[in-house]
Amino acid sequence: MKLPEQTESAAAASFTLGDTPLARELADLSARRRALEAAEVQLSGRTRVLTVSNQKGGVGKTTTTVNLAAALASVGAQVLVIDLDPQGNASTALGVPHTAETPSIYEVLIDEFPLADVIQTSPESPNLRCAPSTIHLAGAEIELVSQVAREHRLNTALDDYLRNLEERLDFVLIDCPPSLGLLTINAFAAASELLIPIQCEYYALEGLSQLLGTVRMIQKHLNPRLTLSSILLTMYDGRTRLAQQVAEEVRHHFEDEVLDTVIPRSVRVSEAPSFGQTVIAYDGQSAGAIAYREAAIEIIRRDVVDDTQHNTEQES
Repeated sequence: MKLPEQTESAAAASFTLGDTPLARELADLSARRRALEAAEVQLSGRTRVLTVSNQKGGVGKTTTTVNLAAALASVGAQVLVIDLDPQGNASTALGVPHTAETPSIYEVLIDEFPLADVIQTSPESPNLRCAPSTIHLAGAEIELVSQVAREHRLNTALDDYLRNLEERLDFVLIDCPPSLGLLTINAFAAASELLIPIQCEYYALEGLSQLLGTVRMIQKHLNPRLTLSSILLTMYDGRTRLAQQVAEEVRHHFEDEVLDTVIPRSVRVSEAPSFGQTVIAYDGQSAGAIAYREAAIEIIRRDVVDDTQHNTEQES
């Protein structure tokens, strides 16, 4: 039996998405994809070194490092990831071999290998390189104690590498272990910018004061160039009041540093490393990939020039 035309239209309408939360989410993702395709970015022409750190585990440090690196590479930036975490998860996500026999950042820190000798190009992009971590790095904290200039080993190696580099390198992202030991201090001493991922959960701000206290000590005694340039909210679930409250609290305390972009909880982001990929390569149209691409563009546009370098450029 055929329905009257009006009834048939109403029945069809009832099966469309209409103004549902899913429809709004799909429309929002579509609009954000178009905005990313139309976005124009201009790289500064200098090398920005960012340490990605938070001593609290499980906040998305490695996930943020590799996906931001891939997103930056996708818009034409030349990017180097330094994997300072003995777990080597950043190396895994970038598809870079890091067996015990692989020359790695351990040899750079302990045996003074040139950084160029351990860097590998990620199969994901010719713009994306990685200095891998191996299991040997687990003992580096103890071995560094007896080394000369133990806090500056990475900084010295990175400076030598950049000085002898013929092509431009736009970004160096350093992935830190979830601790404030000598590996993390080396990362702080080598960087000009600090990026802190904060999980949108109950304990988000716990330990942050300790981290910022360490940063102030680094600024005073080891690296006055270090600046807290960015805070990225991760694992955000907008359906929960808790996530909204945490985001509001972090933005209240760090109004200038928190990025507008928020990284949502995403199955695709979690799945990607098991395939040896970033989410940008695994599913570049997913909500997580779009968010990291937006964050990358925001970081490019939030260029931070330290006063020392700025004054030097003006004098020249």
